[in-house]
Amino acid sequence: MDETLRDPGQGPTPGNAGPGHAGPGNVPEYTVSEISGAIRRTLEGTFGRVRVRGEITEFKRYPSGHLYFSLKDEGGKIAAVVWRGSVARLGLKPENGVEVVATGKISSYGERSSYQLIIDRLDYAGEGALLARIEGLRQKLAAEGLFDAGRKRPLPFLPSVIGVVTSAQGAVLHDIRTTIARRFPLPLLVWPVPVQGEGAAARIAAAIAGFDAIDGQGRIPRPDVLIVARGGGSLEDLMAFNDEDVLRAAAACRIPLISAVGHETDTTLIDFVSDRRAPTPTAAAELAAPARAELVADLAHRGARLTSGLARLTQMLRLRLDRTAGRLPDLPSLLGTARMRLDDRGHRLGLALPALVERRRAALLAAGRALPAPALLTGPARARLDLLASRLESGLRHALRDGRSRADRARLSPAPLAAMLRERRAHLTGLEGRLESLSPMAVLQRGYVLVRDPAGTPVTRAGEVRPGGRLVLTFADAEVPVRAERPARDGQGTLDI
Repeated sequence: MDETLRDPGQGPTPGNAGPGHAGPGNVPEYTVSEISGAIRRTLEGTFGRVRVRGEITEFKRYPSGHLYFSLKDEGGKIAAVVWRGSVARLGLKPENGVEVVATGKISSYGERSSYQLIIDRLDYAGEGALLARIEGLRQKLAAEGLFDAGRKRPLPFLPSVIGVVTSAQGAVLHDIRTTIARRFPLPLLVWPVPVQGEGAAARIAAAIAGFDAIDGQGRIPRPDVLIVARGGGSLEDLMAFNDEDVLRAAAACRIPLISAVGHETDTTLIDFVSDRRAPTPTAAAELAAPARAELVADLAHRGARLTSGLARLTQMLRLRLDRTAGRLPDLPSLLGTARMRLDDRGHRLGLALPALVERRRAALLAAGRALPAPALLTGPARARLDLLASRLESGLRHALRDGRSRADRARLSPAPLAAMLRERRAHLTGLEGRLESLSPMAVLQRGYVLVRDPAGTPVTRAGEVRPGGRLVLTFADAEVPVRAERPARDGQGTLDI
């Protein structure tokens, strides 16, 4: 169709009525497609390439790679689109609240009876009013230390109760509930609030402060962790979470707080004040509640590692014990060896004592034979003693016969001499007894016999006697020569003579 609308505000010109038949009053009739196409050609032909100044809002990035948003100012709003092929050539990253100058062309979308700006370049036109206000508040709160990492509290590992501040309608609360029920069923305490519009910020701040005021002593338990959440939206929709009252309530809250406002690309100031930021409400629920199955699996894994470690430790200690035991001597063998050594020493001692006694007896007999007879030793002394005694008695008798004076008789009294004589005789008798006890003849008097070879050497062992050998047996009163007929075997048995 070649019909065009020369003036969008007027009807078709009479000369271009087209193939349609005229209606009542000679007014041309067009199809919807004809009108839509004519409007599109008029827009594209009239404006061509244009530069439009406005603030970006309602920004969305679709999986296809196309960008959709709107440009607005105080008096209006126009839809805009950036096709995927032009995204890399834009010159800046579009964000909500940024005032830009967009370069492109005007086109219409007939299926929706709407027009839009197809953009191929963006340039900054200055900070948007909303972004400027948000940035000023951010700098103010940052200077007060509300964003410091040191004031952020850790999340509890396994909370008993989870508090949720969000809208009672919508998918956010449903996502949080289903995620908690799936991961680890825990009680939820929901404080429903409007998340956008007039009065939303005051209600959100009051909900956060209300949860913090619960002492847990009454019927309502005190949450261990708090989730502040809402779904995605434009910058204006999320402004309640950039409100100063909400931010100060979140900073003053003593309960660990998780912010989950908007989608992953959305950022609000409550994300800087909260203890943890979650990209989505579902991610916030995952941060608040651990996965029960993962905990069970981790516990089983740790138990298996502990069991394995104990088994390895036991095996290692047993191996070390076996090695140590292998280096130790064989105690039963040592005990048996010591017992055999003791028996051998005992047997040898039993044999050595009689042999020692026999050797000492032989040496004593040899020494006794070398000694002179006691009579020979005591005889001269006894003779001298008798001679002295006879002389003393003779002198006493002679003195008495000469009639010495009584004083001389008293001084020459025989009593001291007799006492001295008795003392010497007793001492001599003691020496005689000792000599008699050491005399080998006294041993022979008790029934023993001294055996010697023809050379006079004492024979103390039966093994020294050869068959037919000559021996001399010395008794107490005489000596008897003999000849050995059969010697004893191994020191045992009798000796035939």
